[in-house]
Amino acid sequence: MKKYDLDSRLEDFAASIILFYNKKPFSYSADYLAKQLIRSSCSSALNFGEYLGAASDKDKANKLRLTLKELRECLRNINIQIKASLFEIEKLEPLRNENDELIRIVATILNVINFVFEFSFIFVFKRKL
Repeated sequence: MKKYDLDSRLEDFAASIILFYNKKPFSYSADYLAKQLIRSSCSSALNFGEYLGAASDKDKANKLRLTLKELRECLRNINIQIKASLFEIEKLEPLRNENDELIRIVATILNVINFVFEFSFIFVFKRKL
């Protein structure tokens, strides 16, 4: 297993999407979904970059939520393309698998952040009592 930092994995995922759709799709629907998938995959990487530079914990959590939202949009898009038989499933499956792994990683980080927020709130609340 290769060691990746999440920032690089998100950039690699977006680049993989761009390279996959480097040739113009043949139908209106394939073109529409391809363009939207490129936007959402790049947006997930860009929002994660914003998360890394966010000043406050609330900003970090918000940027991470946006990253997760965009990754989920990517997954829905890929699933629609597979169900509509726009591309062979064997070609899209590696992208879908990487997308799923990225969703799980980002969701786990977000859950940890939310737990820390909750714990901090309870701690501060109990101290005031």
